[in-house]
Amino acid sequence: MESNGIETDVPPSGSGCVECDAAGGWWVHLRRCAQCGHVGCCDSSPGQHATAHFNDSGHPVVQSYEPGEDWFWDYGKEKGVLGPALAPPTSHPDEQTAPGPADRVPDDWRDRIH
Repeated sequence: MESNGIETDVPPSGSGCVECDAAGGWWVHLRRCAQCGHVGCCDSSPGQHATAHFNDSGHPVVQSYEPGEDWFWDYGKEKGVLGPALAPPTSHPDEQTAPGPADRVPDDWRDRIH
């Protein structure tokens, strides 16, 4: 069911940032597109792929893809919004580190974030 850029029956694209995984990169936190399920990294991450996905696709709403978080952000409105439950899973696996994945995070990661 679609409503205001949100598709409740679309699962996430995976457990990590699509672009970072493809390039062997890492992320700080993850965001899930509420319309197509694309998982991208947050704006603190080097790649900022969630925002890039919005800019490329026009899909305005993301939800945090972090365990224990369920907030939504609307890039078009530049504010938090309320949203319905999305198809599971609702976060990356609990054992996955943030930043992550652990084996790809450089020792100086704090110097590389935005």
